[in-house]
Amino acid sequence: MANITLSVEEEVIRKVRKIAIDKNTTLTQMVREYLISVAERDAAQKARALKGLEATFQKLSRDMGERDWVREDLYER
Repeated sequence: MANITLSVEEEVIRKVRKIAIDKNTTLTQMVREYLISVAERDAAQKARALKGLEATFQKLSRDMGERDWVREDLYER
């Protein structure tokens, strides 16, 4: 597990440590859980966007029939 260094005002640290104690956890665990939730939320948003894009492609795709031409035919001179 990697370590990170953060700069946070002492008063904020004091308040959050008290909250952590009330929740029977640690400041480190609270920060870890928050960062995990941010990463999971981002992944979920990307998954929803991809699902929406795939649905749009499915909805707007049309059968163009069988391809009866070759690339060279398009560029005949």
